[in-house]
Amino acid sequence: MRLVVVTQRVDPSDPNLGATAAKLRALAERVDELVVLADAAVEGALPGNARVRLFRAPSRAGRGIRFERALAAELARRPRPAAVLAHMCPIYAVLAAPLARPLGVRVLLWFTHWRPSRLLRLAERLSSAVLSVERGSFPLASAKLVPIGHGIDLREFPCAARPPRDPATPIRLLALGRTSPAKGLDTVLRAVALVPEATLAVHGPSLTAEERAHRAALERLVAELGLAERATLGPPLPREQVAALFAGADALVNNMRAGAPDKVVYEAAAACVPVLASNPVFAGFLPDELRFPREDAAALAERIRALPVLDAGAVGRRLRERVRREHSVEHWAAAVVEQASRP
Repeated sequence: MRLVVVTQRVDPSDPNLGATAAKLRALAERVDELVVLADAAVEGALPGNARVRLFRAPSRAGRGIRFERALAAELARRPRPAAVLAHMCPIYAVLAAPLARPLGVRVLLWFTHWRPSRLLRLAERLSSAVLSVERGSFPLASAKLVPIGHGIDLREFPCAARPPRDPATPIRLLALGRTSPAKGLDTVLRAVALVPEATLAVHGPSLTAEERAHRAALERLVAELGLAERATLGPPLPREQVAALFAGADALVNNMRAGAPDKVVYEAAAACVPVLASNPVFAGFLPDELRFPREDAAALAERIRALPVLDAGAVGRRLRERVRREHSVEHWAAAVVEQASRP
């Protein structure tokens, strides 16, 4: 089987998009040839049966033209690919469908985000199937939706050892991700202010004007709440350093708005780290004692205070097993190949 995947970037170290490389490697293990059409890629990230074709161009129109030329060339080769998978890029499902589907090549859209759009609605109509983490992680009602888990590489996140806590040490909290208002970090900071024995380290990029403005607002809030000694807003880190961050944390805090489940929740769970999360989409994944209402800083503070008496080792092992069973990269890749194989 040949499979074509369209993605933004192939770089295992990228703080925002690095997880894609593990998914591509898992797909390559299950097909004869994997062709990756990408805007950028680093050398040596993929196995020998994977080829990368870049379609980078100075303009959006130029990228679209170069993408269609690259895809047309792959569709003309024999044997034809079984499917084209657009990974988090609805525009490429829209552009691929008129070329691929008349030839009997399936178009798959992988998408997990809380925000719908006209482009996404068009991509859903033109795709053969829509793949997402679960039904609540795709923002449109669709009969084409197939939940397949998130695709976490457990080898990348070994189970962190949990020695008995010293009651004199602070409760070390971690938050990872872009400084978007959708992440709800202001509520997290207000909760930390209510728990003097807690510290918080935030790491993530600010990629847009909105995210840069929100980072500045969060820095002001840290000062206003008197958290300068207990809360830090740090830069994004290479993915190779994330496992060490997990190993040094008592819990990950995730306050993402309702909708798409943040990948970092599953990554922390894979590392056996307890996760405090507000998103209702995690209701079937996290136990009740690790969940809180999104805008309720007092409720989150209660969850933080309860962490020292939590059996973190047992909770962490259960979470890792759930990731292995339902959200591993192997589970994800097998589901993609199964969808690609359908008539």
